[in-house]
Amino acid sequence: MELSKNLVRDVPHGDVTDHGAAAPVRVRPVVADDRDMLRLAATLARDLARHDARIYWADMLGSALLGYGALLATMVVDGVAARVLLGLVAMLSLYRAVSFIHELSHMKEDSVPGFRLAWNALVGVPLMVPSFMYEEVHTQHHARTRYGTAEDPEYLPLALMKPWTLPLFVVMALLLPVGLILRFGMLAPLAALFPPVRRFVRERFSSLAINPAYRRRAPADTLRRRWIALEIGACLWAWALIGSVFVFGWVPLACFIAVHSGISVLNQLRTLVAHLWENEGEALSVTAQYLDSVNVPPPSALAPLWAPVGLRYHALHHLLPSVPYHNLGRAHARMARELEAASVYNRASYPGMMPLVGKIARSTMRPVR
Repeated sequence: MELSKNLVRDVPHGDVTDHGAAAPVRVRPVVADDRDMLRLAATLARDLARHDARIYWADMLGSALLGYGALLATMVVDGVAARVLLGLVAMLSLYRAVSFIHELSHMKEDSVPGFRLAWNALVGVPLMVPSFMYEEVHTQHHARTRYGTAEDPEYLPLALMKPWTLPLFVVMALLLPVGLILRFGMLAPLAALFPPVRRFVRERFSSLAINPAYRRRAPADTLRRRWIALEIGACLWAWALIGSVFVFGWVPLACFIAVHSGISVLNQLRTLVAHLWENEGEALSVTAQYLDSVNVPPPSALAPLWAPVGLRYHALHHLLPSVPYHNLGRAHARMARELEAASVYNRASYPGMMPLVGKIARSTMRPVR
């Protein structure tokens, strides 16, 4: 099937210096929607929107069981090498389990009955990332007029910032576990007692957001009740973690924080390469949003480890946000089969993480208007 080409309008090629020469600036074209591609994606995925409960339960429970088993083993095993190996297994398994929070943000309550409650009990609260921290937040990233703007909680123009911001962006994730213990163990009780603190915590420390300017609004009533219950659960768990030092010593808590930090850093690296981060705040067409996002399809063998639960198809997810993770591979195969290699669709596909890190790092070193 032949698709129409994107309509591209060139913008001016830079400012003129005092000497009359054009300043060496990089400019971005304005990309109109490729409506043929959007229609094709919707047509090919028409039968792929159903969530398979068997896959969700088996994948989440298996990942959590393996992860917690390996984490427990790191706390009792002797030998640095064995502890590091088991810690790696725990990190990758629990990272996969926690990544289901992305699916929960798109799922209706009855898509997989009981799954949200079970995930929060087994993964969200123990890892102190309950689902309310992504619900009503992540969907704003998919809003047509918010993506890439100052109102997008999950967007920073990283490719247009200083080169040192990239390593800082990743390294800061190391501190997330300690930050979460403080957030739920200290700030949650204070927020319950003092309304000004409650608003401050809700606006600034209740979202898995990367945009520091984002301020979260009060939740809808249906989420508010779940939020309170999960807040209490995470608060009690944070206290239990702190109290465990007096019962079991520092080793179990240190192992937990080390594995949690590994999960956070890996997810931050995945976030770093989920987009090209080249938007300067203007509203983009759906096609432009797609081209600013990233797919890492097969044959990349490592992508399922660092971008699990369908996150390797992040650009495709922006085209088809209602398609569950276990069907994104089928949707991609159908699109790739229908379209020629030079199509707009294939321009969002990349071979792996490191080429993307290099591409974004090089972008930070170019002059940008």
